[in-house]
Amino acid sequence: MATILFNKPFGVLSQFTDAKSPTERPTLSGFDLPKGVYAAGRLDRDSEGLLVLTDDGKLQAKLSSPKFKTPKTYLVQVEGAPTDADLAPLRASVSLKDGPTLPAKVRLIDPPDLWLRDPPVRFRKSVPDTWIEVQITEGRNRQVRRMCAHVGFPCLRLVRWSVGAWTLDGIGQGQWRTV
Repeated sequence: MATILFNKPFGVLSQFTDAKSPTERPTLSGFDLPKGVYAAGRLDRDSEGLLVLTDDGKLQAKLSSPKFKTPKTYLVQVEGAPTDADLAPLRASVSLKDGPTLPAKVRLIDPPDLWLRDPPVRFRKSVPDTWIEVQITEGRNRQVRRMCAHVGFPCLRLVRWSVGAWTLDGIGQGQWRTV
């Protein structure tokens, strides 16, 4: 059994092929990953960070199924300057188009020491940005982005830092390690 922790760069798809696209987009096939592993869950093309890949079907189901409530922690740069009170609705539950979310753990954080993103996040002198940490146990399509937008603070950058007990600690952008 193989389990890989991969630091997915911005702009890379969480799959090995992109045959349906009329223009070629970067995929996992460009990172010399072992054969036979597949992503346990997904990260959007415009999100970065920890992607767990495995050839263990039971582990893949456990990590990606909402019934197991595996915690996933994201470092999120949002537009604006939310206060702790502004983020309180995320700790309770917000209603999105696909239903209410489970309560999230959310806190304001200092800007993390991350790799530079290519392309960089746009900078605007007139609009501040803030970093928050969000931990969810679901994993709906673009959930963290939609939750932040729902409370008035759109995401500028989203980095998944951990899945369960696994973190990106010590794994550079585009790099991976076996666990």
